[in-house]
Amino acid sequence: MPSAFDLIAGLGNPGAKYEHTRHNAGFWLLDRLAATAGVSFREESRFHGQVAVMDMAGHGCRLLKPSTFMNRSGQSVAALQQYYKIPPERVLVVHDDIDLEPGCVRLKRGGGHGGHNGLRDIIQALGSRDFHRLRIGVGHPGSRDQVVDYVLRRPPAAEREAIEDAIERALAQMPVILQGDLERAMRVLHGRKPQG
Repeated sequence: MPSAFDLIAGLGNPGAKYEHTRHNAGFWLLDRLAATAGVSFREESRFHGQVAVMDMAGHGCRLLKPSTFMNRSGQSVAALQQYYKIPPERVLVVHDDIDLEPGCVRLKRGGGHGGHNGLRDIIQALGSRDFHRLRIGVGHPGSRDQVVDYVLRRPPAAEREAIEDAIERALAQMPVILQGDLERAMRVLHGRKPQG
C-alpha cells in the first residue's frame, strides 16, 4: 500500500555543537522515527544529507537529515525530491516552531515560512509551498531580536521534556500520517494542550 509521503525531511544543523539545540528538534524526531522503524542513516553526498529508507505499517518512505546548515536546507531537500521526482505535496518537513509552546505539535499543508530560514530555503528550492509541515513547538524568547540565540541554545530540562513528549505523540500518529489520514492525526495532535 503506497504511503501518503515519499519523503520526510527533518531540519537541523549538523555537528555536535548544535545537536541539543532547539533548532534541531526536526533531527530529534527523525532520529527517533528511524530507531522505531529499525533503520539507520547513511551519508549520501548527492543529496547533501543523511538518508534512511523506512517501512512503517506497510508504508515506505525516505527519511532525510540535511547536512547543509539550516539556511541551506532546500539544497538537500530539493536534490532528493527532484532525483526521485517526488511531488511537493508528498514531502513532509519536520521543524522547530517558535510560535508554538514546548509540548505543542501541529500538522499542516502549505503556508509561508514564518521567518524560519529552513522553510524559506525549501520553498525557494522547491518552487512550491505545497509540502506538509510537522511543527514542533519550542517556545518564543519574547523578543524578535533574541530568536537567533534562542533557537541555537539548549532548552532547559523541563522544556526539553515537553518537546520530547510532543515528539512521542507525533511518532504515535506516524502510521496514521503515512496512510494519509491527516485529519485524524490532526484531531489527536491538535486536541492536546501542553503541560504546565
